[in-house]
Amino acid sequence: MGGLRRRATPYLLLLPALLLELLVHLLPMVTGLLMSLRRLTQFFIRDWTAAPWAGLANFRTAVDFHAPVGRALLHSFWVTCGFTALSVGLSWLIGLAAAVLTQDAFRGRGLLRALFLVPYALPVYAAVITWSFMFQRDTGLVNHLLHDQLHLTSGRPFWLIGDNSFTALVTVSVWRSWPFAFLTLTAGLSSIPRELYEAAALDGAGVWRQLRAVTLPALRPVNQVLVLVLFLWTFNDFNTPYVLFGRSAPEAADLVSVHIYQASFVTWNFGAGSAMSVLLLLFLLLVTALYLLATHRRRSDD
Repeated sequence: MGGLRRRATPYLLLLPALLLELLVHLLPMVTGLLMSLRRLTQFFIRDWTAAPWAGLANFRTAVDFHAPVGRALLHSFWVTCGFTALSVGLSWLIGLAAAVLTQDAFRGRGLLRALFLVPYALPVYAAVITWSFMFQRDTGLVNHLLHDQLHLTSGRPFWLIGDNSFTALVTVSVWRSWPFAFLTLTAGLSSIPRELYEAAALDGAGVWRQLRAVTLPALRPVNQVLVLVLFLWTFNDFNTPYVLFGRSAPEAADLVSVHIYQASFVTWNFGAGSAMSVLLLLFLLLVTALYLLATHRRRSDD
């Protein structure tokens, strides 16, 4: 009896957290799935269970890439893929460079590291609103610097509309994300023994050779988790484009998250928006599973 109690104690301690997790995450997911199977519009907001049954009609409409709704969703998907690839890649690269540069002790290193973490510590709304002011065409700091001071542009470009909105979105996303990569990689670098660098230096390895032969292989487990987390955060990012562009993002910066919001709360087609959300969830689950399978297989081969 005592052995059974000892074995059951850890599960009993985990039970409250498990129940809270089901309440916070699983129930909304199940509700969204049920909504996606109904023709849910603004006429059934008070009682969404009274909406007519649609079956898989909302999903067929979302993936019909020959129709306007499907073409718009596909365009938003490719924009999100490009945005995620650039944001994650640049955030990781800048974070790695900053972590390597501040790896060795020097005067002021603590202050510099603290300054690097400022974008990550700022509230997202305050930071993005500040960037939206900086991207203003006539009074923004970006055009003042690029056009008035450096003379890199022939005129004052629009940054929050048109094709330049994609560049503005990537810039803000990288500015917000790279400190997290820097923080994670700094923690990973602190676990690498200094003897490895000393041995590599004795063998004649320079800075770049040490980076390729010592730093990157040792950071592989950290990078595997970091890239996955950044990918999920960036692909699902709603706050940045919504605060930067408002309720209607430009076509060049039409991310899936904002597109689903518009389909749900602007056109009042909650059934279609829920179906798009379910498709997004399935895509992220598939990519995550394939990524974890590939990284596990690579670890097994190593």
